[in-house]
Amino acid sequence: MKNHNYYVYMLSNFTKKVFYTGITNDLARRLYEHRYQEKGSFCHRYRCYYLLYYEWLRDINNAIDREKQIKKWGKRKKINLIKSINPKMEFMNDTIEPF
Repeated sequence: MKNHNYYVYMLSNFTKKVFYTGITNDLARRLYEHRYQEKGSFCHRYRCYYLLYYEWLRDINNAIDREKQIKKWGKRKKINLIKSINPKMEFMNDTIEPF
């Protein structure tokens, strides 16, 4: 099996009240899509455009398993995960290079 780049990520709205977990092989492109192309989606409806967390994995199966694991968690556990790499819960969109 060939290894690739996959990202499990969490977005939130401006007030950090709603969280979205996703997976992609191109984080910059996916952030753009959430912001500008997915009308009617969960992220568009709740304005979850702000990147708070991401992790890089090389195997798609591990990435899918990790996404499913995080999606099952409650809000407090997700916040603790975010704070483990982003203690101030700052928006990270500007740290991702454009596609």
